[in-house]
Amino acid sequence: MEFFNIFNKKMPEREEGKVYKIALPKGTGPSYSVLNTYQRIAFRIFGKIASRNKNISKMGDDLLKAHMMIRPQEYIAYVYFLTLISFVGILAIFIFLLLLGNIFLTLMGLIALILVPSIIYIIMMGNPASVAKTRGKKIDGKLPATMNFISALASADVNVDMIFKELARRPEYKEVAKEAEWITRDTELLGKDILTALRDAAKRSPSQKWSEFLQGVVTTSTSGGRLKPYFIAKGEEYENELRLQMKRTMETLSLFAESFVTVGVAFPLFLIIIVAIMALISPTPGMSMMLLYFVVFIMLPVLVILFAWIIKSTSEVVS
Repeated sequence: MEFFNIFNKKMPEREEGKVYKIALPKGTGPSYSVLNTYQRIAFRIFGKIASRNKNISKMGDDLLKAHMMIRPQEYIAYVYFLTLISFVGILAIFIFLLLLGNIFLTLMGLIALILVPSIIYIIMMGNPASVAKTRGKKIDGKLPATMNFISALASADVNVDMIFKELARRPEYKEVAKEAEWITRDTELLGKDILTALRDAAKRSPSQKWSEFLQGVVTTSTSGGRLKPYFIAKGEEYENELRLQMKRTMETLSLFAESFVTVGVAFPLFLIIIVAIMALISPTPGMSMMLLYFVVFIMLPVLVILFAWIIKSTSEVVS
C-alpha cells in the first residue's frame, strides 16, 4: 500500500523566494527570468489584457531572438504600464499649464500629451525586434572567425555537440557563443539530441546566415556527408562576404564624412555669418538673434549628434 501511496502524493508547492538549484554539466548555463518590481506590478494590472494582444506571438519570437528573459505577455503589460504612467504624468503637467492660462504652453502640453505616450509605446513595442536585429548583425560579424574555430575542431574529429559546447565556452565569440550556449543547454539540460537542438536554434536565431549554417549542418549530417569540408567552405564564403561588406561600409563612411563637412560645418558657418550680419543691419534684431541662438544651440548640436549616430551605426561592422 505504501508503494501505491507514492503516486497519490502531491508535488511540494514552490515557496516564494526560495532558491532551487540544479546540478548541471560543466559548460552549460541556463538563463532564467526575474521580473523587477515595476514589471510585477504591470503584469498584475495589465496581464490579462496583454495576453489578448494580437501581436503576442510575434512579440514572443522577437523576445526569444533578442535573448530578453521575459515572457511576451509580461513585456507587453510592462509597455502598457509605462505608457499609462507617461500619459498620467503629461496629463498632470497639461492641467497645470491649462490653469496658468498661457495658450502657447497649453498647446505644447496638448501636443506632448498626444505624442509622448504614443512614442513610448511605439519604441517599447519595437525594441525587442531592434535588439534582435542588432544581435543578428553581431552574429554575422563573428561568423568568419567562428567557422575557423569550428573547422579546427572538426578536423580533430570532435563530435558536433562537443564543438558547440566548446564554442559556448569562448567569450571572444560573443553573441555566437551565446547561441552555442543555448544549443548546449538544449542537449545537456533539456535532453534533446544534437540535430533537434540545431533545428530549434536555427528557428530562433536572429541571424539568417547562422540559421542557414545550422540547417546545413543538419542536412549534411542526416545525408551522411562530411562536415569538415562544409565548415571550410562556409568559412571562406563568410570571409568573402565580410570583406565586401567592409569595403561598402568604408565607401559609405567616406560619403558621410564629405556630407558632414558640407552640411555640418560649412552650411552652419555661412548661416551664422549671414544671420549675424542681418542682426547688425536690421532695425529689429530680436528675430535675427533668436534665429542665431536656434542655429548655435539647437541645430548644430542636433546635426553633430545625428551624424555621430549614423557613423557609429555604420561603422559597427568594421569594428
